[in-house]
Amino acid sequence: MTERLASQQQPGRLGRRRPSVDSLEPLRENVMPHLTQGPLLSPLSSPSSRLVYREARARDAADQAEVFHHAVMQGASQHYSLGQRQAWAECLPREASAWLVRQALYTTLVAECDGHCVGFLELDITRAHIATLYVWPSLVGKGIGMQLLEQAEGVLQEAGARRVIIEASLCLVESLMRRGWESHGEERVERAGEWLSRYSMSKCL
Repeated sequence: MTERLASQQQPGRLGRRRPSVDSLEPLRENVMPHLTQGPLLSPLSSPSSRLVYREARARDAADQAEVFHHAVMQGASQHYSLGQRQAWAECLPREASAWLVRQALYTTLVAECDGHCVGFLELDITRAHIATLYVWPSLVGKGIGMQLLEQAEGVLQEAGARRVIIEASLCLVESLMRRGWESHGEERVERAGEWLSRYSMSKCL
């Protein structure tokens, strides 16, 4: 599920010194104690599958790169042309190192299944802004994306935010509107010469 057009805009705390790879996991430890810590019975077809929602760890970066690529190239095929999807996917490298850096820039929540990240959300808490939200294409419709959104909303509420914002792709707009999100109109963004539509949306917390 391509939940949102990948943003090249970085959060307000970009000016901070980037932590080393070794420091990333301790940096994010215990930031959000209310997140689901134990495994949840997964809505996946296999009864043995288990889901855990937690903050990202360094080892998740490679999975994030693959989830993003496949969510865009496969999950968005009903809403965007091949050229648009290729331009979108090329915005962020298909490399673990790039996503490891983003873990230091955003609060990143992941859905883990059988030891692998199968969905993730990047949150800029200072702006109450959901930067990205992606789920592995074959798991779309299993509630993973909505659960990640609920986790993010809980984080923002604890931080004192009163409203959350997102720029949602065409894949997500209708689902969000059914869940109380308000649309503020369509936007068009350029990616490598291709123009893609998305919607500015917000929700009261």
